[in-house]
Amino acid sequence: MTTSYLTPRLSDLSAAERPQERLVAHGARSLSDTELLAMVLRSGCQGRNVLSVASEILQQAGSLNGLLKWNDREFRKIKGVGNVKSLQLLTIVEICRRVRDRSPAVQPVFDSPDTVFAHMSNHCRDLEVEKFWTLCLNRKNRLIKAVEVTSGTASNSLVHPREVYREAIRHGASAVICVHNHPSGDPAPSAADIKVTRQLRGASEVVCIDLLDHIVIGSCENDPKGLGYYSFQEAGLL
Repeated sequence: MTTSYLTPRLSDLSAAERPQERLVAHGARSLSDTELLAMVLRSGCQGRNVLSVASEILQQAGSLNGLLKWNDREFRKIKGVGNVKSLQLLTIVEICRRVRDRSPAVQPVFDSPDTVFAHMSNHCRDLEVEKFWTLCLNRKNRLIKAVEVTSGTASNSLVHPREVYREAIRHGASAVICVHNHPSGDPAPSAADIKVTRQLRGASEVVCIDLLDHIVIGSCENDPKGLGYYSFQEAGLL
């Protein structure tokens, strides 16, 4: 089935059908998903109005939530989305990801690997590179702040103990839990993971900040144990 690109110009639509006029008259909550996306795009292209472009994007993505998985290449496949619009959309998508992943007002108590996994899995979702976080905790193991320390390549992520404990000291942490992801989804630790954990354990004794755990996050589907994570503490390696 061939999609027709001969759509009416917005100026030919009634005010009740134009997103900007509806936004002014009734507020953002009155707009459909297509209309909200059209407001971001601002314009269409020859033969298609902006509502048609926005509608195709949502149709291809399945929903606004589906756009959180899109990259620049997928946006530019849509007729009417060039380089500039693609970058604008990617910016909006990243803002939405960060809002989704923001910490709750009451910070959690990290008293088990399950709790850490539940809190951090959103941060790791769909990542194609390894990232390493320091979870800075107070004396009651309540999160003070989660700090992204490094972002690696698709095959490795390097971290030095000074980077981990510098952040812990800066935020007045009594203890830390270290977390990093495996883009493959298999959380089994590598030789490098084991080595850096030993280094972190030794450094914790020097700076007198407890290393409670180092958790590798993957996915339940790719974990032979079905947990979705690997805990060095549970494995008896801390």
